[in-house]
Order: sequence, then structure tokens, then C-alpha cells
Amino acid sequence: MRSSVRVVRRIPPLAADIAVALAVLAAHSAPFLLTTRAADPVTGYTIQQYLPVLGQVLPLVWRRRAPLAVMVATAAATGAYLLNDPDTAPQPVPYALLIAVYTVAVHGSRRERTWGLAILAVAATAQLAGLILRMPSADTTVRGLVMYVAAWALGRAAANRQAHARQLEREKELEARRAVERERAAIARDMHDILGHAISLMIVQAEAGPLAVRPDPGRAEAAFDAIAAAGRDAMDQLRRLLGLLGEDSSEATPTVARIGALVESVDRAGQSAALTVTGTPRPLPPDVEAAAYRVVQEALTNVVKHARASKVSIELDWRKDALVIDVTDDGRGHTGGAGHGLVGIRERAAACGGTVSFGHGPDRRGFAVSVRLPGAPA
Repeated sequence: MRSSVRVVRRIPPLAADIAVALAVLAAHSAPFLLTTRAADPVTGYTIQQYLPVLGQVLPLVWRRRAPLAVMVATAAATGAYLLNDPDTAPQPVPYALLIAVYTVAVHGSRRERTWGLAILAVAATAQLAGLILRMPSADTTVRGLVMYVAAWALGRAAANRQAHARQLEREKELEARRAVERERAAIARDMHDILGHAISLMIVQAEAGPLAVRPDPGRAEAAFDAIAAAGRDAMDQLRRLLGLLGEDSSEATPTVARIGALVESVDRAGQSAALTVTGTPRPLPPDVEAAAYRVVQEALTNVVKHARASKVSIELDWRKDALVIDVTDDGRGHTGGAGHGLVGIRERAAACGGTVSFGHGPDRRGFAVSVRLPGAPA
């Protein structure tokens, strides 16, 4: 069914209108071929009697481009056909005029529909007046009124369906654009976290390396190793983020299990960091796993860049229906700002239904970030 609808939609409108006109021409021509002219059975119907049929059908080719004009032309040709000869071929169903009325109801502008309704009202009044004068039969009048009302109603129903379909298509396109924007924002946040964390560690080690070259060559060597390791990790994550490693990069996906390695890399870089896990770890949805890793990464980056702390503690508290992450340092505390790092943490948590709070650490010393992320009940 859907495939047939798609095939119909691919047909050019002009080709479809020509096909409709040919079908209507065949329907209106059938009485001339299947009935006998009572006034002259030998000669049959004349060309003059048939010409109004062409006047009814030919305008249908332009019915979408000028609905009201086509309806007026078809109505005039229909009237000429009825007045042409009382002995003309019977046409019990005015197919052409019904399609013209339907087209105005579907494709006509508001103004064209208003004029179309006015013309139909005048025609209906004339029909009823003729019924009073006993000109057309009652069944002919009722049949005509029912057919025109039905054609108009079907046209308006089709127009409403088309408008609803267009609205759904617009909403679908808008949602697709929003999804692209959300994906771009997520990629930007990931790149900020990856590069910010790696560059912060590199800067710390680069500043400490020269001071340790002569008095402690081993420490200097460790600093340069840490710089190289941070750079490699950043490159790996960026390649994964940009899709250059394909599906084989699943091991590099940010997860809660990788937070331990993240904390160790910060500790090796010279910033004392300790991880504590309470409760029973369990699998989380992929977006929550990634958010947990990025939250800790961003919090540690902020500590390295801004806190001037001697130590930082990271606690993962696995509760009954949530994972609570607390990152606390003993640095200079909250400076009153809310930079990109804290905004990124809040956005990441909110994206997967979590909450964030931050402020002074215990005894109003240092800085603390607490994030609650939803998880499946234990």
C-alpha cells in the first residue's frame, strides 16, 4: 500500500491531470456510443452535440493551476450541453463538473473556495427554483445536490489530510534538525572535555618538567611520559569521536569502568587523586555511562587548571537507583564564577535525567561537585 502511494506521488501533476481528463472524456463519450438518438436513429448524434463534452473535459488539464477558472468553464460547458439539444445523449453523472468542484475544494485558495461555494449556492438555488416550476424532476435535483455536496466535502477532507501530512513532515524535518544540533552540541562538549583534560595535564607536566630535570631526572622523565600519555589518550578519543576507528574502538568508549584509569592518569601527572567506590557497581545505560566519565573528567580538569589543590578525592556511590559522584578538592574554593566546565557538567547530567550541585567543600574549604545520575534499580 505504501509503495503504491509512493509511486502515485512520483507521477508528475500534469501527467496525472491529463490521465484524469482522458478518463472523464471516456465516461462522457460512452453515452454517444452506447445509446441511440431517438430523433434520428439512422444519422445519430451530431458533432455540435458532442462539442460541449470537449468543453467540459479539456479545462481539467489545468485544474490544479487555476481551480476556480476551470470550475467556471466546466460549469458553463455543462450548461451548454444541457441546453444544446433536448435530444442529446443522456449524461446522468456530471463527472467533469464534480471533479472541478472537488479540485476547488482541495487546491483552491480561501478566496477561490469562497467564490466556488457562492457559485454552488447559486446553482443549488436555481435547481430548487426549477423544482418548484416542475422543470427538472425531483430525483434529478436531489441527486445533483447530493453529488456536488459530496464532491466538496471529499475535497475538503483531502485538503485537511494533505495539510496534516505537510505539518507532520515539517515537524519531522524540524526534529531532524534539532537532533543534528543536539549531536553537534554533544560532539562539541566531548571535544572540550577531551582536549581540556589532556592539555591541562600537559601544561602541568611541562611546567614541572624543567624544574626537575637536574635535581630529579627520574621525575622529569615521568613528567614527559605523562605528557606523551595524555596526548595519546586525547588522540585516541578524538579519533573515536570523529569515527575514524570504526566499530573496533568500542574499548575506548567512555564508561564508569574507565574512571579508575582516568584518575590514575591525573595522579601520575602530579595531581594527587584518589578514587573511592562504595556500593555494588552495575551496568548503566550508555548515555549515563558516558556522562559519568565525562563529568569526572571535566571536574578533574577544573581541579588541575583552577583549584591549586594538593589533593582531590573522587567517590562513586552506587545507591539503590542512582549513581552519585562526588569530586572534592582542598584548593582555593569557589571563585564565584560558572565557567564552561561547570556548565558542561550540568548539561551532561541533565541530558540523561541527572542533577548537579556544587559549592564549597567540607568546612567551607576547597570545592565540591556532586552529581546524581539515574540508574536501573539494583
